[in-house]
Amino acid sequence: MHLLNRITRHLTIDRFQDERGDVPGWVMITLMSAILVAGLLALAGPALNGLFEEAIARVSGS
Repeated sequence: MHLLNRITRHLTIDRFQDERGDVPGWVMITLMSAILVAGLLALAGPALNGLFEEAIARVSGS
């Protein structure tokens, strides 16, 4: 029974430690995602702005 208690305690402790997550990894993923979005916006911004202006012009009738 002693062995079963040790195994249960070990598994419980490991599970709680794993659920904290890898904070530096999540920070890196967040920064990389933000940089990717900023880069895509910088490249596609003028084209998206042109589409928006055209759509507004069609709706307003100008």
